[in-house]
Amino acid sequence: MRVDVGPLGGSVLEVSVVMNNSAFLLTPSLASQCGFSVKTDQLGNAMIFASLHNCFAQNVGDALTTTLNLRLHGNRMAEDELYRVAETCHYADWSSREIVCERNYIEVSVKRAAPDDYVLPANPLLGANTKFGDPRRAAEKQPVDTGFRITSLVFFTPEEKMMTVTEARRRGHGIANTPSRLVLRSPQTSPETYTQNVAGVPMTVLQTSTIFEKKWLATRINAAAACPTLEGSVSFTPNHITWYLPRHIDPLISSGQFKLLEVHMGIDGQRLDAGEMAARRYSLSATDMYVVVEIPIGAAGGHFKSHVQDGQYLTSYTIEPMLELLWTEETTHEDTRYKVLFPITTPLLSRPAQVTDNTVPEEQIFKVLLGPFGSDVALMNVTFPHEVLSVADCSVRGFNVLEHMSPNSGSKVYTLEVPFTDPVVLQMKEMDITVYSLHMTFGLLVLPEFAPFAHAAYLEARVVEIVAPSVTGGCDHQNFNVLVKYGSQGFNFQATVGKQMLTPSLAQQYGVMENHTHLSFAVPFTAPDVAFEAVESSSIRSRLDVVLRNLETNKNIKEFSLACNFASFLTECFPNGTMTALAVKLESVPSLDPGRLTLRDSTCGPAYSDGRYAYFVFTGNSCGTTRKFFPNVMLYENEISLPDELEQKTDESKTEEPEYELKISCYYDLNTAHGVGFHTRPRRSEPYAENAKGELQVAMRLAFDDSYSAFHRVEDFPVVKYLQQPLYFEVELMKATNPRLSLELGNCWATLYDDGMSKPRWNLIIDGCPNPRDPNQVVFHPVWVDARVQYPSHVKRFEVQMFAFAEDQDNLHRQLFVHCDVMICDDRNPLGGVCNGQCSSQENRIKGQRRAVSDKQSFKHVSSGAILIS
Repeated sequence: MRVDVGPLGGSVLEVSVVMNNSAFLLTPSLASQCGFSVKTDQLGNAMIFASLHNCFAQNVGDALTTTLNLRLHGNRMAEDELYRVAETCHYADWSSREIVCERNYIEVSVKRAAPDDYVLPANPLLGANTKFGDPRRAAEKQPVDTGFRITSLVFFTPEEKMMTVTEARRRGHGIANTPSRLVLRSPQTSPETYTQNVAGVPMTVLQTSTIFEKKWLATRINAAAACPTLEGSVSFTPNHITWYLPRHIDPLISSGQFKLLEVHMGIDGQRLDAGEMAARRYSLSATDMYVVVEIPIGAAGGHFKSHVQDGQYLTSYTIEPMLELLWTEETTHEDTRYKVLFPITTPLLSRPAQVTDNTVPEEQIFKVLLGPFGSDVALMNVTFPHEVLSVADCSVRGFNVLEHMSPNSGSKVYTLEVPFTDPVVLQMKEMDITVYSLHMTFGLLVLPEFAPFAHAAYLEARVVEIVAPSVTGGCDHQNFNVLVKYGSQGFNFQATVGKQMLTPSLAQQYGVMENHTHLSFAVPFTAPDVAFEAVESSSIRSRLDVVLRNLETNKNIKEFSLACNFASFLTECFPNGTMTALAVKLESVPSLDPGRLTLRDSTCGPAYSDGRYAYFVFTGNSCGTTRKFFPNVMLYENEISLPDELEQKTDESKTEEPEYELKISCYYDLNTAHGVGFHTRPRRSEPYAENAKGELQVAMRLAFDDSYSAFHRVEDFPVVKYLQQPLYFEVELMKATNPRLSLELGNCWATLYDDGMSKPRWNLIIDGCPNPRDPNQVVFHPVWVDARVQYPSHVKRFEVQMFAFAEDQDNLHRQLFVHCDVMICDDRNPLGGVCNGQCSSQENRIKGQRRAVSDKQSFKHVSSGAILIS
């Protein structure tokens, strides 16, 4: 039987056996003599094994009861704990012979014989008689009458050694005589045993002959047991234990007719079934010579013990397998149940602890795992280069120290976490990499011996410094120039310019240039993606916002804003009293519609407007313009704002937008006298002008958008456009400085080839007016003075939607060319035709009478490059 006690929790276990209300302290000598053994494991659990035939067992029928007193001795401040345990086992299936090999004793029990079943020999001690047969065999077959008593024992060592019962018990042997069985027990180290080599395995043999006497009769019962020893029966490899038990144990078998009936395996005295053995990876097999048990080192059921030698950590593994055999000898019809509880401890194993670096550099924490160790190892402290911290100090410092116990193997590991930011962590820079290093030594103890040892560890983590993309920029006279540096992770972001993502088409519009480290682009200050912050008399303050967004996290990684003042003549004053003003929509008034702005006279609206601009043209004596006189100067003033009724609606909406008001001022000199000297001389003839020929250059360009601030270069052609995508054309009179000249569009048309006279042909503009048959008619755009255009009359701008010539419904030609005939007009001598104005039916009409400079060469011909359809 087995009694499990635990965990003891550091207390000392004292075991006593109770009989007839008396307790007997179980000493080592009493345990081996009476059939007890006690063992403890690393976790503080105790196992008490007792033979069913122990000296104190109460036998009632087939029930055997043993009572124990268990006393736990704690510290002096607490009282001892006392527990009484009674265990009863029912065991009726006794074999002819039962043999138990325990760690501290050998036990054999055999059936007794009865005198009624045979005739006693005249001298039974002299040996066998042919008439009566072998008295040993007879005794083993029949129960012995209770009148017989044991008088002496003979031990074969192998020499005969006779002693009385009293003497045998004094030498530590246990002898029990029940009505049906004879029980003999001997310590494993008894001098009355001897060693015999059985099939190459050394075995300790106990061989006895017990003499019974009754008046004039005497008989003897022979009993023998043989138990394997550790040396010679067990072999070790680095990973396995192999135990060899002889299949045919010669000292126990008297005949050659031997048959092995059963073989069972167990651990700590308990049988295991096939499933349990497979789960633990145990192996049990039988050959002609041996019963073989294989156990992996570290398997469940055993435990490791830690040792320290010369400062090195070593381990041993202990497990107590059990083999239970049942065999029969067919000639005698006797069966034997043979049970061995066999504690095995490996030699010292060099299993140094491993340091596992589980650090994830991005988490900025060193994570280390140290182990495995036996359950009897304790971590005491950690030594860093300049300080020693106990486990408690580490926890206070913010180091996470944990112990992890394996539920199966009984081993443990320790984990430690140290932040990169702690002073014990060293840092070193290498280019764009930061190297973090941690030197430490773990101080450990083996319990309960308190044997110290240490284990050093070095951890290193390399962290690539993530350099975020950077944005810089500056301004020239009309553009925001932006430079984006990618950073350490390359081009891994989405750029937003203003409120638009930087798509390939927008990148083309802004002239994006890029390589593997940078990209750059230029945004005109009048582009739709630019916000107007403020206006002054001769400049506009504009701002460009650039945002870089991480595509994986969808978070902004860089926000950049650039604001500059750009020279722009918002107000122009002409000598004839005409005044022009340009109103721009400011960021501070997002709901403003520039088309609703007026001058003081609310009937004077803009001559042109869109979502961002309003352009006004008026004279000094109209639209509510006032004038003031100053010394030598006359001031004309007006202002641009929303009409009163719209202002009221804005107030009612309770918005926090400021009122929009732009003042316009023009100063004219007064009383300025200029001296002119001349003298007269009679004319000899009427004055006349000599005819001469000159070359006037006219150019056609294709702009990126309706701001007409950036154009495709000659080398860009052919350019690719989508169907219905607007094409913004500009025709300019080049290198002309005469403000009286104007450029007028006569006819414009598109062809499939670069020859303007080729067919097919589609008219876009006819006699200065959009083709009325065109479903998508040409749109004219006004031109005003800016940094590039000094004379608006020298420039014409128009918009055409991209189209294609078609052979049939399914086949489209993929290119086209645009051509224009232009006329140069002079306002001093007006003529008819296009010089009268750019199509009188258009809203954006430019009034005036002009004449052609030359009758013969009044038309100039210009053409665009090839435009391809995407």
